[in-house]
Amino acid sequence: MPILKEREKKIIAEKLSRSMENNVRLIVFTQDFECEYCATNRELMEDLASLSDKIKLEVFDFEKDYEKAQKLGVDKIPATAVFGVREYGIRFFGVPIGYEFPALIDTIIDASRGTTKLQPTIKEKIKSIKEPVHIQVFVTPTCPYCPRAVRIAHQLAIENEFIRADMIEAIEFPQLANKYDVMAVPKTIINDVISFEGALPEQHFVEYIFSAIKPDRTINYR
Repeated sequence: MPILKEREKKIIAEKLSRSMENNVRLIVFTQDFECEYCATNRELMEDLASLSDKIKLEVFDFEKDYEKAQKLGVDKIPATAVFGVREYGIRFFGVPIGYEFPALIDTIIDASRGTTKLQPTIKEKIKSIKEPVHIQVFVTPTCPYCPRAVRIAHQLAIENEFIRADMIEAIEFPQLANKYDVMAVPKTIINDVISFEGALPEQHFVEYIFSAIKPDRTINYR
């Protein structure tokens, strides 16, 4: 059953046609049991794939294809990985609907281009990052500020191969939200050592990353 309405499909198809440059792979992990939101996520991604011949959909069973899931760092479902000309380390855990849906579309476009609209100074600054950085951004579909945090995280992942970034839908993964004491969204966790709430500007976000990988560093927003 299609998730998107016909009017929405037309608008999205036009935007994708106008903006995408190269093919993008949406790699979806799902299963037919004990996964309340898996069917919805798969249907949403099928709808998207039908709107552009540059979107290639691959669907895997989380249990049967567990080795592939492990290789891609997928440890929960529903999950969607977005690949462009390379593996960008972009993950959506949970269904990216509500306010998160436009962020998904923009991320797909960025992945097709292999570049982002981050400030040039930010791009230059993160070039020095040469060690693994794992960003987890907890969101809810009704949070209007969450997409900004997710977009920055995913753009950073596109710009630096050492960064991987997850959107995590807090309502769908309550145990994980409890683990990280998610009381308000967006909440961002970096390398399990630093966290902050709110949709911060790019430069502030990046300062938290450097603080996570260099604990003695003082956060400087300038």
